[in-house]
Amino acid sequence: MTKFDNIYRSLVENILRNGVEELNERTNHKTKIITGAHFSLRSSDFPVLTLRRIPIRLFVAEQIWYLQGDRELDFFQKYSKIWDDFKEEDNTVESGYGYRWRKFFKRDQVAGLIEMLEKEPSSRQGVVMTWDPNSDGLSSVKKKNTPCVPMWVANIVGGELNFHIVFRSQDVMLGLPHDVAGFALLQYIIAQKLDRPVGFLHYSISHAHIYDNHYEQAEELVKRENDHSEFELKLPSNSYQRAMEKDENLVDEICDHLKEHYNPLAALGKMQIAL
Repeated sequence: MTKFDNIYRSLVENILRNGVEELNERTNHKTKIITGAHFSLRSSDFPVLTLRRIPIRLFVAEQIWYLQGDRELDFFQKYSKIWDDFKEEDNTVESGYGYRWRKFFKRDQVAGLIEMLEKEPSSRQGVVMTWDPNSDGLSSVKKKNTPCVPMWVANIVGGELNFHIVFRSQDVMLGLPHDVAGFALLQYIIAQKLDRPVGFLHYSISHAHIYDNHYEQAEELVKRENDHSEFELKLPSNSYQRAMEKDENLVDEICDHLKEHYNPLAALGKMQIAL
């Protein structure tokens, strides 16, 4: 199995065997929970899960949409409707990650990160915020969606671009495989823009959980093994600029390359998201 397959299977098994089971009032589902989960891996071994099939086009298109910084869902809806549960009547989402990163705080954090690391590669201030303390969490008015990723950090060490992604909460069966691959793709795109190799992807989860309607599928997953080998993603040239230009061919080219290497085990059956 790949390094990520081993990491993921171990995390799922740890939650099943050692997690605290509690009722989540928002979803009315029981969950098994561990707190403070963390893992690190080399992004040069691209972390796409092979213990079950995941939809490649979904995470690729989502990251390309994030880089565009739009509230509007039009581009992403050509590939997936998963954000539709959180949209407003005008087909926008206030809490879309890309919009938060690039426009919401009245500054383009992604462009600023790239500019800073070009001028000062040793900087330790490459923090990109998603969480708005004025309106998210605590005793704020409940909203359709509150960002699960409050922040992520990028830095260059040993000449390589490293990412640290921080999740306040994560659905480990449905969300984690998708998000790891998506943030690894973002890391690749920004590393290409900076003309740097990718380094480590560090991934931290404050509240890592499995919902009760996924217990059976989680038990099946921890029994699985395969002989899938590691591979490094080869990005099309100028991926950052093409994402900004809403180039739909970019999504297809990245997906085509991934499909050449992606030979996962069968899906675990339909898994319903808990809203």
